[in-house]
Amino acid sequence: MTARVRRRWWRGCVPAAAALWVGALLGFGAALPGYVQSVHPVALLGAQGIAGAMAFNLFGFVLPGALCAVVAVSLRLRLPLHTGWRQRIGAQLMFLSTLGFVAMGVFRLDPVRLEGTQTLLHATAWGLWWSTALASALLLAGGLRRDPAWRGLVRGGPPLAGLAVLFALVLPAVLPDGLSQRVAILAWLGWCGLAAVSGPDRPLTATLRG
Repeated sequence: MTARVRRRWWRGCVPAAAALWVGALLGFGAALPGYVQSVHPVALLGAQGIAGAMAFNLFGFVLPGALCAVVAVSLRLRLPLHTGWRQRIGAQLMFLSTLGFVAMGVFRLDPVRLEGTQTLLHATAWGLWWSTALASALLLAGGLRRDPAWRGLVRGGPPLAGLAVLFALVLPAVLPDGLSQRVAILAWLGWCGLAAVSGPDRPLTATLRG
């Protein structure tokens, strides 16, 4: 049992990422006067000029995104070496989505200069995050649909990624930004979690051996 758990160590990455993200939101949000979780955007806690912004970006974006990137790499390594193009590209796009999440913490929002370079880079990272997630989920579901080991990701991946995009792009028109963004990120984390727990029970080095 211990060896089996050790072999699936990447499964703990998404719970750790979610705990870091939620903890950063609650902790830094409570420390910022007037900040309302359901109303204000997540990135405001890491914006330029906000006390503790760099620390929030580390614990709220960079580290959670890096942990999910580990899951994306593990997904690719658990696929056969000569797997189909949809699976390969889907895994690569998932990795890009996690990098987009990391980049949102690297390129901080500048509330004073909404047309400034930093804000535009942050917005680009946001777009990279959701667009590659949706494309990845659809490609992986299509490529893995006949493999029962990936049934969870095939069935749950597209709805969760679609939910993330819906709350990230459409529903902010009728819901507060804070609420819609949080649901979008939680749905994305759920998708990453499915990627971690789905798939065959095989060592990550098995792909390298063919």
